Amino acid sequence: MATFISHSPTETQALGEEWGRQARPGWVIGLSGDLGAGKTQLVKGIARSLNITGRIQSPTFALVNEHRNGRLPLFHVDLYRLENARQIITAGLESYLVDPEGIAVIEWIERWLDDQPPGAPGFVGRRVQICALSETEREITYEDFGG
Repeated sequence: MATFISHSPTETQALGEEWGRQARPGWVIGLSGDLGAGKTQLVKGIARSLNITGRIQSPTFALVNEHRNGRLPLFHVDLYRLENARQIITAGLESYLVDPEGIAVIEWIERWLDDQPPGAPGFVGRRVQICALSETEREITYEDFGG
C-alpha cells in the first residue's frame, strides 16, 4: 500500500496523470472518499494523460460518463446513488467494473466491493482511499490488485 500527500487540486491531478500514463485496457481504478475529497480531480488528471478533450465532471446523476476520444476509452462511473451490487447490476454498470474495454474509474467503489459474495470475480487495477487532511491537503492511499 502506498500513500501520497497532495497539497492542492493541481497535485492531485498530476498524480492522476501519472496513473493514466500507466493504465492499460481493462484496468479499474476504484475510488473511495467523502464528498469533496478530490475524486473528480484525480479523474481529470487521468483524462488529461489519455488526451481526452472535453469537460470532466462527476457523473452523479448520469451514473456514467463515457469519454472515447482519447488514447484509450475512459469510463467515469459514480455509484453514490446506488446502495448495493444488485442495484449496480440492475443499472447495467457491471461491465464497467469487470474487464472494461478501456479504463474505468469508479467513484464510491465500496458500494460494489463491500457487497460481493466470497469468490466473486474481483477487478484488476487500483483501490484508492482519499481523505481530506485540511482545506487543501489530501491523503491518497492506494493499492493495486489483480494482474
